[in-house]
Amino acid sequence: MHIFIFSYMAKQNYTPNPIDTSSVVLPEELAPLAEELAKNVHEVWAKTRIEQGWTYGDTRDDLRKQHPCIVPYDELSEGEKEFDRNTSQETLRLIIKLGFKITKG
Repeated sequence: MHIFIFSYMAKQNYTPNPIDTSSVVLPEELAPLAEELAKNVHEVWAKTRIEQGWTYGDTRDDLRKQHPCIVPYDELSEGEKEFDRNTSQETLRLIIKLGFKITKG
């Protein structure tokens, strides 16, 4: 019982603390890479959902496992693409912030 209460309280008090990458400016030459990463983020998400039994649906329905974003990346709304772009750009900023260099070989 005590473990459950502690776990529940820890979850209630969780405050995300991502590494601050606000000082990192992505070089313009990484824009195509960021877009490919965004597309791949979506493809991985969609593949995982489909493997879990989800299918396309006009609206999200967790009981029926239907989701309107189970479509190719190019068919997503700009708002949905922006979600994936933010993920890819933040990943690239973190890589740079941690001292790694990104070069095309």
